[in-house]
Amino acid sequence: MLDGDTRERTLGGVPKPLRRLGFLTIGLFDEDAPARGHESTLEVIALGERLGFDSAWVRHRHLQFGISSPVAVLAAATQRTSRIHLGTAVTPLGWENPLRLAEDLATVDILSGGRLNPGVSVGPPMRYDEVKHALYPDTADVEDFTYERVSRLLRLVRGEPATGFSGNQGFEVFSDRVQPHSPGLGSRMWYGGASLRSAEWAGEQGMNFLTSSVVKTDGESADFAAIQLSHVRAFRERHPEGRVSQGLVVIPTDRATADQRARYADYAAKRLPRTREPQGPARMLFSPDYVGTSDELAERLHAHAAFAEIDEVAFALPFTFEHEDYVQILTDMAERLGPALGWQPNMP
Repeated sequence: MLDGDTRERTLGGVPKPLRRLGFLTIGLFDEDAPARGHESTLEVIALGERLGFDSAWVRHRHLQFGISSPVAVLAAATQRTSRIHLGTAVTPLGWENPLRLAEDLATVDILSGGRLNPGVSVGPPMRYDEVKHALYPDTADVEDFTYERVSRLLRLVRGEPATGFSGNQGFEVFSDRVQPHSPGLGSRMWYGGASLRSAEWAGEQGMNFLTSSVVKTDGESADFAAIQLSHVRAFRERHPEGRVSQGLVVIPTDRATADQRARYADYAAKRLPRTREPQGPARMLFSPDYVGTSDELAERLHAHAAFAEIDEVAFALPFTFEHEDYVQILTDMAERLGPALGWQPNMP
């Protein structure tokens, strides 16, 4: 059920135009031929720039057959693009040393000319009991996976001292803060959160907020859009100038072949049961995937309570499709769906 303000904006008046259009990819690859999958990801990002997308985002997948080092992939992408913003959605900090990550992020931001948008999250690494002895052989039981891990990263990225020493020691010159320092990077840090508390915390830290196709229910409600809307509003109450990006799975079919349309519909149908009620002990609620023509998708999105209050998206590409599918989806997204949502491509 839409509240009065949202109903007026989506049904009774002109919908709010979409200002920034982005996409998210997982970068799958074949274990026996990983180069091709990584090359496909770079080609997709370059295509996104040619189509006028504002941003391209990549996920992390550790000990799986997806991008395990987005920072390295995005460093390569900086050399194939010149305008499109590049982000991670998201980097799970449980796998990272904040000081080393701050150095890597600043380096890639410098290489990109200030186009990096790092998204992060916290919590123990997935399947931690099985990986902790390889990841943290000496400190597994005392590692801090709370918000403080993000705070450490933020302080380092924003140029606060990492050490009490700076100056010369013999022929060596030392800095007391992370080098290189990229002054604008601190304002382009994002937190990927699924809970109300994460949305509030991100706003309190002056971060931007990534909300995706999964949210954590904070009660008995199973209304995904209403829950997501509450998170967006809670974030903005604490950080009115902060950016919010929504990451639903959206698949336009305008130029799709009959085979592609059938596979896309089958993909969404297989994932639909998990959207009907909260899942697992954490009561995570998933959004249905959006599949259809751009006109159909625009109508459905304009009726989505949370979408009506944001002007920036990073639509998620399905994980298991072929390169040619991504080309079709991105082309339709940029040339048909984006304009139907009021978006204008970012062209030179």
